[in-house]
Amino acid sequence: MSIIIKSFSVGNGDMFYIKHGSDNFSVIDCCLRDDGNDENIIDEIIEESKDKGIKRFISTHPDDDHIGGLKKLDSKWTINNFYCVENKATKDDESEDFKKYCELRDSEKKSFYIYKGCRRKWMNMESDESDSEKRGSAGLTVLWPDTSNQEFKNELGKVKSGNSPNNISPIIKYSLNDGVTCLWLGDIEGDFLEKVKEDISFCEIDILFAPHHGRDSGKIPEEILKQLNPKVVIIGEAKSKDLNYYNNYNTITQNSAKDIIFECIDDKVHIYVGSSSYSVDFLEDEGKNTYDNYIGSFQVNK
Repeated sequence: MSIIIKSFSVGNGDMFYIKHGSDNFSVIDCCLRDDGNDENIIDEIIEESKDKGIKRFISTHPDDDHIGGLKKLDSKWTINNFYCVENKATKDDESEDFKKYCELRDSEKKSFYIYKGCRRKWMNMESDESDSEKRGSAGLTVLWPDTSNQEFKNELGKVKSGNSPNNISPIIKYSLNDGVTCLWLGDIEGDFLEKVKEDISFCEIDILFAPHHGRDSGKIPEEILKQLNPKVVIIGEAKSKDLNYYNNYNTITQNSAKDIIFECIDDKVHIYVGSSSYSVDFLEDEGKNTYDNYIGSFQVNK
């Protein structure tokens, strides 16, 4: 069975989904623009998740380029499981999507607050054998935030006063048994990560989604990169002048590649992109054709 991870090309913003091998489907962040493609993205999410019993939305932080179109998404793909860091973020100019974020964030029935080491059935715990709805784990682990960390508490105070929520972003790891391992860091900034690195347990991964869309401001310190040792770094969409291209690492740049699909089967990852003219030289050609514009494959770290 294949596991599909997709990174949508949405301009300056982030939006992903994981179609798990278990009875789970996860969307991470939302950046829908009223340009016609928003309908295509929502239709795809509805179609790809239709056979999954557990559907969750994970919000890294409430900036417009990570919650844009949230209200529209919720109206068509009802969000009953909303995962976010517990916070009281405010904004002077509240968009309809930020209001929807606050509604879901503050809902006792729909919200689940994530933090370092948190456990939850079907997120990272399987059902009990006696459970009639045994559906397996999604393989999601939260490495950060440590809610007792003073630097993090300081950031919570700042967002409550209306400042940037970048540094309340969680660090989320997805692991497939004997398969791919991926890491998302939202828009966490490099200087903040430097301050709190001792409280985070990093490990080797296969796919790193560079924080803050790959901007210099989110550049991961080299000490941490050496621990992560990623096979591929995904540089998100932002102005070229603002990007850090992670020299000495294998990268895929979404500005040029457009949509990126990772087809994860056993210990292999097969990669497809939206642009027919995009290519890289560090992947193996295994002749795959599940989707259009196959650019190559790699074997995961073990």
